[in-house]
Formats: sequence, structure tokens, C-alpha cells
Amino acid sequence: MRKVIGFLSLLVVLSLLLSACAPAATPTPEAKRLRVGLVTDVGKVNDGTFNEFAYKGMMRAVEEFGLESAFIETLAPTDYEKNITQFAEEDYDVIITVGFMLTDATRKLAPNYPDIKFAGVDQFQADTIENVMGLLFSEDQSGFLAGALAGQMTQSKVVGIVCGMEIPPVIKFRKGYENGVHYVCPDCTVLGLYIDSFTDPARGKEAALSQIAEGADVIFGAGGPTGSGGILAGAAEGVWVIGVDQDEYLTTFGRGSVEGHDKLISSAMKRVDVSVYTAIKNTLEGTFQGGNVLFEAANEGVGLAPFHDAEGAIPQAVKDKLEEIYKGLADGTITTGVEL
Repeated sequence: MRKVIGFLSLLVVLSLLLSACAPAATPTPEAKRLRVGLVTDVGKVNDGTFNEFAYKGMMRAVEEFGLESAFIETLAPTDYEKNITQFAEEDYDVIITVGFMLTDATRKLAPNYPDIKFAGVDQFQADTIENVMGLLFSEDQSGFLAGALAGQMTQSKVVGIVCGMEIPPVIKFRKGYENGVHYVCPDCTVLGLYIDSFTDPARGKEAALSQIAEGADVIFGAGGPTGSGGILAGAAEGVWVIGVDQDEYLTTFGRGSVEGHDKLISSAMKRVDVSVYTAIKNTLEGTFQGGNVLFEAANEGVGLAPFHDAEGAIPQAVKDKLEEIYKGLADGTITTGVEL
């Protein structure tokens, strides 16, 4: 019995000696977390514009997938390339650039960093660069929803639209709006015109006042600051107005601090937050592809902004009809009738 115990003790000692001599186990390296950088257009990530919604989309992905992130708020257009390059040289995995004004800078720099994915908000890709995704939106569907709202809210059966330059996205907004109005109000009249500038609110105001003089009691502004000039003028005259691209309650009407904020019934939005989140998610899933990606009702890429201070003035029947139309656009049972 003593021999058995002694033998076992010897085995224990040998085991301890072998353990002491064995090399320490190499710890499993922590998986690298995806790093996402966002470059704004001139402005900040809380300014209520595409910048803010792009930031919200990025942060949704960051929180959901446990990513690292940073942003640079551009001070001047001359900083576009510098800001993009800063993230690229720091080896970020995804770089989001916000707004069509950054298209050239994004496309110029992306080929120099083929391992980095670039996603450009509202940036049409005339030809494909493998690591650049253009995040585009169905303006005709967004305009159609705005028209369906206008056509139900008008009392005079005359509505207006103040457009910016006659370029494809604006044409789609205008035609979509006209068709949306007539979808719910076949005998309504739609007044509209193009203005050859996106930055002339005075001319936008003049156009809106002219349409109001012709009986319009709803004005849709679809042309940047030019269109915003139109809806500010319309609201001041006491007619309903509809914004475009982003939620103009947050911008043009100063989050409710600008006169006429209660006359803004909605905005025809591009869901920038959804598009940015999707681009990051695609990168994680290995499904990122260069070229243009369209965001529409089917993937919740467009829609109407909240009614905000006009909420109480929107009949439930109008809200129900808008929901019905949105679902129809999403499943394809309703089409805008717009082709370019």
C-alpha cells in the first residue's frame, strides 16, 4: 500500500514539474472591431440636416454591432479631401461622406484606399468604383407621399410646388408630387415651376406667393434653400406647407421657434439614417457592393416626417390613407407613374 501511495505521489510531482516547464498558453487575440468614420458636409452632427441623420444611422450601427466610430464636422468645402484623407490614413474600415457636394472628393480618394469601404449619401455614381457605394433615394415615392398629403389637406383643390433646378432628382420630386395629388384628388390643380438655383430663397418666396394668389392653399418646397424660402412664405400667409429631403421642422422652422412652424404639415424625407446603417451592416456581412443602391419605401428609405405642431390638424382619415399608400408603394401595388 505504501508503494502505491509513493508511486502516486511521484506522479503528482512529475505532473507539477511538467506543468511548470510547459510554455504558457497564448491568449486568443480579440477580434478587431470595425472602425467607422463620418465626414459631414459643412455643418454639425446635430444640425437637423443630412449630417444629423447620417450620424444617427452610424450610431445605431455602432451600438447594435459594438463598433468604434468617430466623426469630423467639415468647416468649409475646401476641407472635404483633407477630412476624408484623415480617416483613410488612420485605416478606418468604412468612411461615410455626407451629401452630393462630397461626390468628387469621395470618388477621387477612394481608389487610393481599395481596402476601405466608402459610402456617399446622395452621391450618384456615374460609373462603378468597387469600394464606393452611392446611397440614393426614390424621390418620386417621397414626392408622391407629399402629394397625397397635400391633395387630402387642400380646401381650394389648388396646390403648389416650388422646385429648384430642373435636374433628375427634382424632376422626380415634382412628377411624384403631381401624381400623388391626383391619386387622392383627381380634380385638383397643381401649380409648379423650376427655379434655376437652389440657393435663392427670395425667388422661392416670390413663386410661392404667386401660387397662393392663384388659389393654392398647400405649398411643397422641393429645392433646397430656394424651396425653403417658398414654404416660409407660405406658412407666413397661413397656408399649409411641406418640406423636402430632411425634416424641415428641425431646420427651416428652428425646431418650432420660427413663425409658421404650426403650418408645416410634414416633409418628404430621404431616410439617410436607414441608408448609412445599411451600408455599415452590409460591410459587416460581406455584402457591400460598389455602385448605386436605391432606398425606397420597400426598404424604408423614404417617407414623411412627423406632423409635429400640425398633428392635431391632420384628420385620422388622412393619416390612414397615407399609411395605406406607403404600404402600397412598399409592396408594389401602388406605383408613382414616374419614369425618367
